[in-house]
Amino acid sequence: MRSVRIMLWTATIVLAGLVAILGYTYTRSSGELAEAPFGVPFQLVKQDGSPISEKDFQGKPTALFFGFTHCPDVCPTTLFEMDNWLKTVDPDGSKLQAFFITVDPERDSPAIMKEYVSNVTNRITGVSGDPAKVMEMVKGFRVYAKKVPTDPAKPDGDYVMDHTASVFLLDDKGRFAGTIAYQEDPKVAETKLKNLMTRNL
Repeated sequence: MRSVRIMLWTATIVLAGLVAILGYTYTRSSGELAEAPFGVPFQLVKQDGSPISEKDFQGKPTALFFGFTHCPDVCPTTLFEMDNWLKTVDPDGSKLQAFFITVDPERDSPAIMKEYVSNVTNRITGVSGDPAKVMEMVKGFRVYAKKVPTDPAKPDGDYVMDHTASVFLLDDKGRFAGTIAYQEDPKVAETKLKNLMTRNL
């Protein structure tokens, strides 16, 4: 009986040790992950034709929205809302930056992005580029995007893009800092942006 108890206690101690090791490893991994910039390295093009990379998401807090110019409602609504948030929490545009990245690079050239975004706001910069590179970046930033034919009987015809509708927030080191949901309450969205700015003071 005594030997059984000893074996049970030994097993308990070993199990506790394993749990502690796993907990430490998980915490350490999470911490390291949190310290790394979000997404993947990329080389794309801003709406004015100048280059942009993941390094441009550092230096000041950043808001990222992924969408497309043929979007019927989600994208124009979100861009309009983002413009209002930014003007409210950062009137002179010195503390926050924002980008609208296409998930439909086959149709959204930098010039088209510029025309589209400029009709809504001067606080957000459109981003496009080589289709393969754009979609690699989109996937690397964990954004869902899928081409959906408007007529199922014509899969090669006109289409829309089903995509993630949240705004991604990054701190001044490019690290993930949260999201703003589609049609988020304006006050909540503004509070998240204020907190993002405060986090980087």
